[in-house]
Amino acid sequence: MLYQLPSYINVLFIVIALVTLLLFLKATNYSKVVIIVLATWICIQLLLCLTGFYTYTNTTPPRFILLILPPIFLILILFYTVNGKLFIDTLNIELLTLIHCIRIIVEIVLVWLYIYKTIPVEMTLEGRNFDILSGITAPFIFYFGFIKNKISKPFIIGWNIICFGLLLNVVLNSILSSPLLFQKFGFNQPNIAILYFPFALLPSLIVPIIFFSHLVVIKRLLKK
Repeated sequence: MLYQLPSYINVLFIVIALVTLLLFLKATNYSKVVIIVLATWICIQLLLCLTGFYTYTNTTPPRFILLILPPIFLILILFYTVNGKLFIDTLNIELLTLIHCIRIIVEIVLVWLYIYKTIPVEMTLEGRNFDILSGITAPFIFYFGFIKNKISKPFIIGWNIICFGLLLNVVLNSILSSPLLFQKFGFNQPNIAILYFPFALLPSLIVPIIFFSHLVVIKRLLKK
């Protein structure tokens, strides 16, 4: 953990990760396979962070990729295999829409991390991060789109595409401001938070779940 941070920031982020995880597991109907995979993945990230594995940033290739490549690889497997497609068809897309509300709290934590000089301003509301709009609009899409059926499928698909783009923007800013060999900005205050637990769960768990949720909803609505 980043011990120079107030404990409430670490605790709140752990709560965010747990809420995201529980909502996702509920959307999978508490699949035992998913529980085992995600629990194992979280334990691996915890152990790597405790050893300071990600703080060595001058390696080639960068160790940072172990935070993001395995989830990307798993998502590709789910979308391009028969069993993966069957699994996607069982997911609750209403919950996968509601899960985006968590992005509001994530943005608040990012502002605190900026204040305590562990991420650059570009990753916050004051910079290039507009992802809070996804969190604010998510409950309306959930309620009027799925509960009341007042919003058309094309509109919901469009909302998912836009919010996917907003998150992709944050991810790119996060990577390019990290203290890696290809860092492009944030040199005075780089993105070091994600090199430590629990914030390493942002790129390794929360963001992949959010990305996956958008892709699943888009796929399912297009299929219908």
